[in-house]
Amino acid sequence: MAGTQPSGGSTRAELAERTADLQRVKAEYDNYRKRVRRDRLAVREIAVANVLRGLLPVLDAVDRACAHEPMTPGLREITEALQEQTGALGLVAFGEVGDPFDPARHEALAHHVSPAWPRPTCTAVLRPGYRVGDQLLRPAGVEVTGPE
Repeated sequence: MAGTQPSGGSTRAELAERTADLQRVKAEYDNYRKRVRRDRLAVREIAVANVLRGLLPVLDAVDRACAHEPMTPGLREITEALQEQTGALGLVAFGEVGDPFDPARHEALAHHVSPAWPRPTCTAVLRPGYRVGDQLLRPAGVEVTGPE
């Protein structure tokens, strides 16, 4: 009955082959899990950005109301709640007087020429810009003053 028993070398080779197969399957599964996690985060970021983009007209209306109406307790409460909730979702407003003009972040709604300004600079913010994470939701609408 010689030959019916597998040799030790053959068994070791099969074990090594099965171990390599298991390691390959484990690596594929780990990559799959990472890809699914990354895809879920990307979908969440897109959904949050879409919701926040839809709220920008509401934020603008609240800003206009705060600028033109007396600050009542109700208006203050609405403003604070809206800022708190949008901030919790990662919404960041930007655009300050004195910022260097950056066409990737600012929309020039007016341009004034002045030799006193060595480079284009935001001299008035007409509408704040917003971003969430690295994603620009809306550029800041600004007046720019600078050389010709």
